[in-house]
Amino acid sequence: MIHFLLDGNYPVIAFIGTLFAFALTCLLISKLNIYLPKDIGRDFAHDGKLSAGKPRGAGIIFILVFAASVLIFDRLKTELLIYIGLIVIEMLTGYFDDASDKPWNEYKKGLLDLIVAITTAVTYIHYNGTNVRLALFNYNFELPAIVFAILTVILVWVSINVTNCSDGVDGLSGTLTCITLVSIYVIYDILGKGGDMAFSILLFIVCLLGYLWYNATPSKLMMGDAGSRAMGIFISIAILKTGSPFLYLAVAFMLIVDGGLGLIKVALLRFLKIHILKNTRTPIHDHVRKNLGWSNTQTVYRFAIIQIVISLATVLAF
Repeated sequence: MIHFLLDGNYPVIAFIGTLFAFALTCLLISKLNIYLPKDIGRDFAHDGKLSAGKPRGAGIIFILVFAASVLIFDRLKTELLIYIGLIVIEMLTGYFDDASDKPWNEYKKGLLDLIVAITTAVTYIHYNGTNVRLALFNYNFELPAIVFAILTVILVWVSINVTNCSDGVDGLSGTLTCITLVSIYVIYDILGKGGDMAFSILLFIVCLLGYLWYNATPSKLMMGDAGSRAMGIFISIAILKTGSPFLYLAVAFMLIVDGGLGLIKVALLRFLKIHILKNTRTPIHDHVRKNLGWSNTQTVYRFAIIQIVISLATVLAF
């Protein structure tokens, strides 16, 4: 929209859009957080009861600001509009769960995630094809559409759920997501893909930073599933658009380790009666705080440091 008003002056648009997204996120969170549902605390999480009474579901604010910022400042294409719609849908499923007196059944959320993941896969294949690049080896190959679709559905579903599971320490999942998205943005630049979703990534990051302003320890509010689930699908879309989806394993390594090990542990126990990691609390952020004595700040900083090192190594490998 703004592109027409400013005659496509991209540097000015990017500057204004970035400041707009950050300022509006901060303003709306400060004014509207009193209307958010209140957290009841979690018995199973380390220090989970300390969050009782805090506003949760703040994801609805920064995700809607992000969507509005994209519509106002970004170059609008049909594919991008579909992705924005899917991100908002994923946010709303999380928010309704946040606002519910009783948590939604996990199978219900899993089914909704599956529908969103399938739609994401179909959309991506339609606009981009099924070519995959192993970036670190500079090797390209074509996958059958059905195989590519199945792998994409798995990627989207995993990204949504590991990001959701990593949300349990003030500032942790938001900080790791920012590092992951900055890494992807740099990869876009290296691969010359800046025109696809690069500006949307920057807008998402600044909206998330606006939220983190209030979520830093000791937090005043929490993103809830509304934020974490939307972050997960956005990461998966952003990494897909690089054309090198396997890079997800590197740029989101700490999200995968922190949230993913718990999913594997529960799935193996529930469906195969196999009990692994018996002496390890999951998510891993609970283990390092409870068993290793790390503070919340140490957990965020150390997880972030590990991810920064891995991301730098990945980028330099190009």
